[in-house]
Amino acid sequence: MKTYSRICAIVFGLMMTALCVVIAVETVLRKLLNHSLAGVDELSGYAIAIGAPLCFAVTAVERSHIRINLLHMRMPERVQAILNLVSALSLAALAIFLAVFTVRTVQETQMFGSVAQTPWMTPLIWPQTAWLIGMGIFTISTVLLALRALSLAVQKNTAGLTREFAPETVEDELEAELSDLEARA
Repeated sequence: MKTYSRICAIVFGLMMTALCVVIAVETVLRKLLNHSLAGVDELSGYAIAIGAPLCFAVTAVERSHIRINLLHMRMPERVQAILNLVSALSLAALAIFLAVFTVRTVQETQMFGSVAQTPWMTPLIWPQTAWLIGMGIFTISTVLLALRALSLAVQKNTAGLTREFAPETVEDELEAELSDLEARA
């Protein structure tokens, strides 16, 4: 799963880097040559729509989503395990809901042959298909995580649920930062 999240992060990073270059070129062209590429805002919207689910997948796999662990870490291990299971299952349910919404949107776009109301008049099926792929990646990752959490719950492995699904503690984050610093040195 770590390789999976790393690939998602790299794809997102490359998309955002390319978008930044295009925005910089657009800005320079406007200021110096009074010329616009027209449609950079459209590209930005597509990049965010495609990149967001990739980031969601990375966040789910890396356990870096925001959860308030002030109370979580003070609860008994069994309660923590139950909360971690509920968290994994609810995130998968949300991903499935979003994927269904995305599929319906793409189907409607295809049915009506919708195009963007922009100078490029992009057939929306193209960026929405990429959005659907991104949403599929998010959904697959969360469903796999939920199945893993369910498997640990069925085995009554509360330590495993806590180890694999609990939010990172301050000590975990400090250890990760120190090992990253050591690797760079």
